[in-house]
Amino acid sequence: MSVSYKKLWKLIIDKDMTNVEVRKAAKISPDTFTKLKKNEIVSLDVLIKICQILECDIGDVVEIVKISKTPD
Repeated sequence: MSVSYKKLWKLIIDKDMTNVEVRKAAKISPDTFTKLKKNEIVSLDVLIKICQILECDIGDVVEIVKISKTPD
């Protein structure tokens, strides 16, 4: 399993905000925001801060994606 933050990037655009505005408002470090851009796992605390700024639910910013296995 992996995570995808595609919903987050779409929501930021829909809210007419920039990534930097969201990062600064949520008080998230640039390194942590880079993890989001790379679809890496971040703490629940980070996701909650983002949801508070964007006034949304966690399911609106992140989804669990199944990694498909290739046959041997």
